[in-house]
Amino acid sequence: MDEIPTKPYVLRALFDWCVDNGYTPHLAVKVDARTQVPLEYSKGGEITLNIAPTAVHKLQMGNDMIEFSARFGGVARQISVPVHNVFAIYARETGHGMTFEVEAPQAGQSDADARPADARPADARPPGISVVPSSSDNGHDLPDPPRGGTPQGAGKPTLRRIK
Repeated sequence: MDEIPTKPYVLRALFDWCVDNGYTPHLAVKVDARTQVPLEYSKGGEITLNIAPTAVHKLQMGNDMIEFSARFGGVARQISVPVHNVFAIYARETGHGMTFEVEAPQAGQSDADARPADARPADARPPGISVVPSSSDNGHDLPDPPRGGTPQGAGKPTLRRIK
């Protein structure tokens, strides 16, 4: 029997952490042929989805798929995202969360079928996520949060990818 990956469990745990702390959980998702999202809201082959309980209806975070309905421009849409297409989950207010590697297409599916023409190559970094060398010895996987209660710089908080 194949072992179930840890990623869906980590996604559910971070979702619960966001909700329990009053934060707004967001998913960053690679859009391809396997995702069911409103394409007019995707940019560069990616979309960010607010999955807060107040923003979605019937959220189901399974081991293979994340499904819910949400309103986009006032129109209810059914959303379906493969777990392996999620490349980040984070709290909108703080930017704290986790990034993931997006897995290659499943057997029998070519990369051209799985990626829209406007999607970035696999080695391109998503906007707002930067690679930070892991040279600290403090034992933390994430960088220390900014002091003062507001994210550094103006605008939305960003994630920093730690390798």
